[in-house]
Amino acid sequence: MPTHFSPAGLRFLNQLSTHNHRAGGNERQPVFERDVQAPWLALLAEVNEALADFAPESVTPARKAALRIYRDIRFSKNKQPYKTHVAAWFSSTTTERTSGGGFYVQVSPDAVIVAAGVYQPQPDQLLAIRRYLQQHHAELRALLGDPERRALLPELDSHPLTRMPKGFAPDDPAADLLLCRQWALSARLPAAVACTPQLLDTILQRFRSAAPVVHLLNNPLRAAAKPRKPLF
Repeated sequence: MPTHFSPAGLRFLNQLSTHNHRAGGNERQPVFERDVQAPWLALLAEVNEALADFAPESVTPARKAALRIYRDIRFSKNKQPYKTHVAAWFSSTTTERTSGGGFYVQVSPDAVIVAAGVYQPQPDQLLAIRRYLQQHHAELRALLGDPERRALLPELDSHPLTRMPKGFAPDDPAADLLLCRQWALSARLPAAVACTPQLLDTILQRFRSAAPVVHLLNNPLRAAAKPRKPLF
């Protein structure tokens, strides 16, 4: 049976909202490891097995894909040390880890979020994607407009500019896509999905659907980036 969370796992994350301090976290570390971390890493390993078929360049060891549950509180007024969700990011080994296209999943007591795309690219990478889309805008527009894909990943977070970026004409055929500062497809699903055997398929169905979008957006980054060393 595919890995999924128990109600105890979501309950632990929910309790972090009111018991979010180091002392309590240290005391409950064994509970976290049993009810949250163990099923989470097992699930990510199963995701990797499937990624090998449709996005092999994004296969990432589970412990590397899993994002830290510790919050970065150095510059935040909120000093609570723990996130109240678990998340993972599967990025391409042919681009920079933090700014190339990839696949994201998050589980919290409120929702399961599945997403994919390019998030907050560095300025040089953003420029590379925009220049690429000047020639390939029709391909991306067709992918984003596919009815099945839109049903699975209905949200597009593009964080658009209000005016065209420097160096691009307002009447460029790709203008609507060039205004984007990122291209991120996502779906927000009920938290209850996390406690069902359908969790894995729910994630993979959306990852598979998004893979052509991720691949297209990575094309200009893949050409410019120095490949990272294989993870296996």
